[in-house]
Amino acid sequence: MASYLETELGKLRNIIIKIGALAESQIAEAVKSILSEPFAEVKEVKKVENKIDKLDVKIDDICQTVFALQQPVASDLRFIMSAMQISNEIERIGDLSMSIIKLSKSIKEKHELISKFNIAEITSEIELITSETNKCFKDLDGAKVDVIFALNNSIKSKSIQAIENIISEMKNNSKTVTSGTNLVIALKHMERIADHNSNVAESIYFMINAKMIKHEKYIDKK
Repeated sequence: MASYLETELGKLRNIIIKIGALAESQIAEAVKSILSEPFAEVKEVKKVENKIDKLDVKIDDICQTVFALQQPVASDLRFIMSAMQISNEIERIGDLSMSIIKLSKSIKEKHELISKFNIAEITSEIELITSETNKCFKDLDGAKVDVIFALNNSIKSKSIQAIENIISEMKNNSKTVTSGTNLVIALKHMERIADHNSNVAESIYFMINAKMIKHEKYIDKK
């Protein structure tokens, strides 16, 4: 029969998988809104955001209870510490996705900015890095950390180039200023989503290997 600690850690793992899946669905809706594809009503997306917030609180409650009533061994302690960090990162991903959806309302007249500067490729990688991060946690697959970090670098590089191009376009065509400005902010949010996924990968690496790594330093050593 499973001990109380094992039961609580199992609950914790399942909730993180659930909150990760919810955040992934939020990103899918954010991408649709940017690309002008049909997406869920804002009130429905807001409901998902509320679910993420409630699960984030539940994760904190479980972690605090385990700390207070149990004496977790090193591996369990790493899992609990990582779970709290991962939950915080996923909650921020959900918030940023909601912000992108709100921004998309002000990019109605995109003036071909989306297709001209290949924004769809960036949004595709945003969805991919999130799904890969969720798989990394679910499978505790340390090998996926390399994939996640590589995607983060790719997203940053493409976003920087796209932002430079959009700013140049706004200088040459005043009609693109409003849409362009909001699209730049949305791209910045996407960069941050990629960073949050990388932070989750760092926590998973710590959970598996009992070693702290930082994205930038890890890449430098490769």
